[in-house]
Amino acid sequence: MKEFKLDNQPKINTGFSVPENYFENFSAKLLQELPKNEPKVISFYQKKKKLLFAAAAIFILALSIPIYTALFSSSQELDNASIENYLAYQQNITQYELISELEDEDLLTLNESSPADNTIIEEHLLKEENLEQLILE
Repeated sequence: MKEFKLDNQPKINTGFSVPENYFENFSAKLLQELPKNEPKVISFYQKKKKLLFAAAAIFILALSIPIYTALFSSSQELDNASIENYLAYQQNITQYELISELEDEDLLTLNESSPADNTIIEEHLLKEENLEQLILE
């Protein structure tokens, strides 16, 4: 292969010429031609608007959850009177079965809430017309 020396070979002109002081004035010219971008101004009202919408959504959600659960809950609370009536008219359950189902804490609260005095029981039995029926039960 033949040696190739850059210094000895004739140079080719590019055909382009740079005007005088082109690179010195380039940055100033470029800045003049660029459009001036003004920053977008976000008003306080828009920020407050987003905050207001978020607070309203939370408020509506906080109110709708209890209403939804109250409307669509299938469990109903029974009052004591309806439970007592149900148990009183049940013919299949005896007193002994009821007592066996009660826990110790329930029995203690029953004893504390209704103290049975012998005189009170005797007065009640004397006033009762169906005494024989009560004795047979």
